Amino acid sequence: MDDNTRRQVLNLLKTSRGQIDGIIKMVEDDRYCVDISKQILAVQALLRKANLKIIDQHIKHCVRQAFTEGHGEEKVNEIMELIDKYAK
Repeated sequence: MDDNTRRQVLNLLKTSRGQIDGIIKMVEDDRYCVDISKQILAVQALLRKANLKIIDQHIKHCVRQAFTEGHGEEKVNEIMELIDKYAK
């Protein structure tokens, strides 16, 4: 993973962690359910974005390299498994 993407992913994950801490506090404080749910959806969006950046880097680097080395089919199968899980 290139340095710029690594920084972006780490920032998204750290932001998610902070939001999760906030959500935990909201639940402990018995805050309004819809507000809690909105915050959970926001965290899910951040995690999806981080995951897509990681998958993008994997395809652009690891999968490309695997094809040049002659074992790209294995990497394609990994990506297909990820897409299957992502779609559920």
